[in-house]
Amino acid sequence: MNKGMQKYLDKAEVLIEALPYIQRFNRKIIVVKYGGSAMVDEDLKEQVIKDVTLLKLVGFKPIIVHGGGKEISRWVGKVGMEPEFVNGLRVTDEATMELAEMVLGKVNKSLVQLVESLGVRAIGISGKDGGLLTVDKKLADGEDIGFVGEIKKVNADILYDLLEKDFLPIICPVGLDDSFNTYNINADDAACAIARAMRAEKLAFLTDIEGVYKDPHDPETLISELKVSEARNLMNEGYIGGGMLPKLHNCIDAIEHGVSRVHILDGRIPHCLLLEIFTNRGIGTAILNDSEERYFYGE
Repeated sequence: MNKGMQKYLDKAEVLIEALPYIQRFNRKIIVVKYGGSAMVDEDLKEQVIKDVTLLKLVGFKPIIVHGGGKEISRWVGKVGMEPEFVNGLRVTDEATMELAEMVLGKVNKSLVQLVESLGVRAIGISGKDGGLLTVDKKLADGEDIGFVGEIKKVNADILYDLLEKDFLPIICPVGLDDSFNTYNINADDAACAIARAMRAEKLAFLTDIEGVYKDPHDPETLISELKVSEARNLMNEGYIGGGMLPKLHNCIDAIEHGVSRVHILDGRIPHCLLLEIFTNRGIGTAILNDSEERYFYGE
């Protein structure tokens, strides 16, 4: 067989490998938390959006929740303000909140533009729209960090309506409290709360790390599949630290409230979403309920 023909057969194999996953997740909701370097690098940004668009076109119901921390920090520096963090959370005074909302709005519409350019209808909304995200003030270990919100209610009906009308919702993590003050929301928290409220089949975090490691200093210890009880053990035994700790807490919380599976992926790897969702051996870490079957189709 000539090399040209083999190339086409290899492509067919890839499509066939994806088939059981496409069947399993057809018409299922997947929430993608989009952040990190994949938002800053224009090539990666386009690839992520192409991935999500493909998921939509093969029958998934994706929802994007985006961050914008790096972009906000850039603009805070641009206007001569000093970014301030307490326990890893950005202190958000009134001026910072105003700037953050402007920057997040800009990011939101640039993602809408990209999705639309690929032939899929997208709608960008913030948590303010239709009371999508209602918040209380969030404290950092009892400390007031300004206009940072803790989500207490998600109006999922808005998102169901958009999905029903075949739109791809792109959500900006800003919400209102009961007095209609504007609050910034951690995008991981927003994605987790939305996935819970929608009882999503999947929640995928695009990050700047390859996944969960047993030993963060040894890349050979990447864990492909992790049950909730195993994740808890790792945290209790002190293996998990830094920014991964709140992320894992979010993952466990989502799974215990009806999300079937959570993925932590390296957004710096082109097409990481497709590789994790459609191939027999994923590339990040999948976290699942203790009662759920581990699954890899074939080997």
